[in-house]
Amino acid sequence: MKVKINTEECIGCGVCAQICPEVFELDEDAGKARVIRPEGAECAPEAADSCPVSCITVEE
Repeated sequence: MKVKINTEECIGCGVCAQICPEVFELDEDAGKARVIRPEGAECAPEAADSCPVSCITVEE
């Protein structure tokens, strides 16, 4: 699994970090989410599906 965030589209809502904190965190300084575990985890697809701007990509 490979997880990426398009930071240009990210609005920093933090839903991904709430759903899957082992893969995502909110960068308070940038006001955007970032991937802290690019190899992903079981919760990553749910976080991607929950993103309101669809800026998360999860590749198998």
